[in-house]
Amino acid sequence: METNLVKPTVLITSASGRIGKELVALLAQDGAFNIRACCFSMDKADSLKALGAHEVVKFDLNDNSTWDAALDGVSAVYSASLDPMLEGHLDFSKAMGERAEKIKHVVRVSCMGADTNTASYNPDVHSSRKGAAIPLMLQHYWWGEKSLIDAGLNVSVLRNNFFMNHLLKTDCDTIQSEGWFSNPLGASRNSFVATRDIATAAMVLLLEGPDKHGNKFYDLTGPEPQNMDEIAADLGRAMDKKIEYRAQSMHDFENDFGSTRAEFFEYLTNGFYCRCSPDFYNLTGTKPTSYYDYLTTSGASGESGLDELWQGNLWKKGVDAMKDAADVKS
Repeated sequence: METNLVKPTVLITSASGRIGKELVALLAQDGAFNIRACCFSMDKADSLKALGAHEVVKFDLNDNSTWDAALDGVSAVYSASLDPMLEGHLDFSKAMGERAEKIKHVVRVSCMGADTNTASYNPDVHSSRKGAAIPLMLQHYWWGEKSLIDAGLNVSVLRNNFFMNHLLKTDCDTIQSEGWFSNPLGASRNSFVATRDIATAAMVLLLEGPDKHGNKFYDLTGPEPQNMDEIAADLGRAMDKKIEYRAQSMHDFENDFGSTRAEFFEYLTNGFYCRCSPDFYNLTGTKPTSYYDYLTTSGASGESGLDELWQGNLWKKGVDAMKDAADVKS
């Protein structure tokens, strides 16, 4: 007699985001999970089902009335949240902890430098200027990890370099109309990571499970550190037009995006994100995606990095997106 096996259900938070929709598509190709995709607006449900989600649920970190339906029957969770949503994530971690007997594995997206429990935080070494603290955004990412650990969950963490897709989104208008972009990174080198690589690594962790990856922390980077002139050259080659990088002072950048984001970018200029990690290769057996390849090739969700560049963006010039989150306490 043929037996119908019930597949375990994985919850994909931020499923309509760049990493989330790629992960939905990758897991759908594998077929091991029943995929429950979360989205803030249900008008994205059809597109998520087209990528392979079996279920789509409305989910809001700021509305705990949406949490029970999302978590019902779930055995694994892909956990991601926008930087300003930290407080909601901390509360949601507690809600997941109440279901720790059923939720066997949580894969959390985090950030390189959020390593209080696996390395050493030394403000005299890991800060950008004398007397400065560890960048608040990195502290927030650690709090995001710690909340899951404290909740008694079996956690695997992907600590990522700065996302390739976030690098130039704030300059889409000038890139398209005038052929230039600006930020304070200049000649500093950073090994920017492709979001499709993060999704691929998350898929591996979910499929191989907590027995192999529980309480493990992986740093994901690109294949090489690049400066802004090199990024401009790659973008220009992908767009078949000349793209120019124009230097910006940290003072002007802070005026554009606020002190919390500027503090993080100052950290980037000091070389903390220049190294290349072997973790992606060790997880997947393939090299990380280069910036040019990210721009010009499509991931499992069908979009290239260049397609994605022109889509929505959290960071708006003249708006401090981290203003409220900066007041959150761990």
